[in-house]
Amino acid sequence: MLDRAFLNNYLMKEQSSITMKDIARDLNVSIATVSRALKDSPRISKVQRERIQQYAHEHNFYPNVIGAALRNNRAQSMKIIGVIVPEFNHYYFSSILSGIEEEASARGYRIMVSQSKDSYEREVQICDSFYKYKVCGVIVSQAKGTSKYDHFKKLVDEGMPLVFYDRICTGVEASRVVVDDYMGAFTAVTHMIDTGCRRIAFYGSSMTMEISKNRFNGYKDALLKNGLQLDEDLIRLCDNRAAAEAITPDILSLENCPDGFFAINDDTAIGILYTAKHMGYHIPNDISICGFTNGNRAKACDPMLTTVEQRGEVVGEEAANILIGQVEGSIPINKVERRVVRTRLVVRGTTR
Repeated sequence: MLDRAFLNNYLMKEQSSITMKDIARDLNVSIATVSRALKDSPRISKVQRERIQQYAHEHNFYPNVIGAALRNNRAQSMKIIGVIVPEFNHYYFSSILSGIEEEASARGYRIMVSQSKDSYEREVQICDSFYKYKVCGVIVSQAKGTSKYDHFKKLVDEGMPLVFYDRICTGVEASRVVVDDYMGAFTAVTHMIDTGCRRIAFYGSSMTMEISKNRFNGYKDALLKNGLQLDEDLIRLCDNRAAAEAITPDILSLENCPDGFFAINDDTAIGILYTAKHMGYHIPNDISICGFTNGNRAKACDPMLTTVEQRGEVVGEEAANILIGQVEGSIPINKVERRVVRTRLVVRGTTR
């Protein structure tokens, strides 16, 4: 991942204390000589190169490489990959970033990361910035608030490689990497049924997102395959801990309340766990709970959470592999790659 220093150095030249013109004036040389010395050109003597480089370093001067590329109208983009995440403080997205960075670094690329905060407007602005700075491609998980896709289509139309991960955009023909959400949910709910649950509630996100549809379908099909009816009273739009803590008392107050919960992510599952325990239920004897992520919090709660492991680092590696392949030509730019990373059910103390 690009750190703050890298961004300041390469994207914010105006914050440098001096310019190449200042260096040239102070050292009584031409601007061209300064430019060549900073590029370590052999056309400048070693003594002169070291003198100018040392002076630049002492005065906190860094050349704006991206700006220079734009001014020179280079046909080939820099080896920097733009990455958009919905939020930084989510274990799954941070693990994906780790996978992207590892694969990119191993192949000589750096990444520039921005978070959309699940805002369509921010997502559009970030895409515009990445296009302006001529990153070599973009890897993105779509924001929850996105319903128009012109900003993604622009990147594709301009020939910039685009790869979606996790939350994919079905309105744009672009490569994508996802986990097998359907099978992960199907396996988890089947496990809950096999261990005695008969009324399993589902907490999910908006059905406008593919991951929500796939996990709900896995939940639904597991019920039907095992002869259980789908009860709409047990289905809730809820995908975070605060919302789970707010609505779980009501669903547990139903005359025929659930004996199990399947949640779209670990934070939501932990909210259910906290609330059920607070209400006096014993987990898992009274209620079984399963999440989806297998982040660090899954092992920090009591009892530890049964959950579906998404293998975020593998998702990130695959996404970077596709994008770099398209940049370098080993994968045709117009070929839509679809890769699925298998999930794994991790059984712990919140299921019987």
